[in-house]
Amino acid sequence: MPQSWILPVTLHSRTVRLEPLEAKHAPGLLAAADPELFRHTAQHPPEWSVNGFEREIAAVNAIHDSVALAIVLNATNQAIGRTTFMEIRPEHRGVEIGRTWIGRAHHGTSVNPEIKYLMLRHAFESLSPTAIRVQFVTGGTNLHSQTAIAKLGAVKEGVLRHQRIGYVMDSPEPHIRDAVYYSILAAEWPAAKQRLEARIAVFPVPPRA
Repeated sequence: MPQSWILPVTLHSRTVRLEPLEAKHAPGLLAAADPELFRHTAQHPPEWSVNGFEREIAAVNAIHDSVALAIVLNATNQAIGRTTFMEIRPEHRGVEIGRTWIGRAHHGTSVNPEIKYLMLRHAFESLSPTAIRVQFVTGGTNLHSQTAIAKLGAVKEGVLRHQRIGYVMDSPEPHIRDAVYYSILAAEWPAAKQRLEARIAVFPVPPRA
């Protein structure tokens, strides 16, 4: 039976909004993406086309206990990436935020802290019952992702060595991945929330569409 604790939802911020991921987002994702974004992950589409991204969207939406969201830029109403509530465990009030990618043009902007703020606030403040743990998992070689997660105020818990075998773009060989685990607990959310709000406030308010 599908879980009903976290449902597809639209969350609004000043630069972006998160909305349920659909096939209509495929053209924007194709325009925003580039192969280098998927060096450390198998999240790339099966082919580099609108149809390829539509197929990837369908595959992501079919994953059990997962809610996928498009990252939509308010100024253009175009999708510029995607993210996911995953590993949803209602019985333990825990969830993972992952399968996230953002178009390179928006790296170093307020987009990533804004989407993480929206998702963390939803998990810790809006769910019923609210979450007690939100985790983040990234690959051992993905130093950019590790740095970004640490900036959220997440606590590094440890490394699971050789946790997964997968495939990355443009490589037919299996990739053995170490998994680095981070988390934010409910008691830690107020301090993390303040930190994120301060980071977001540094960026100028963008024009809206």
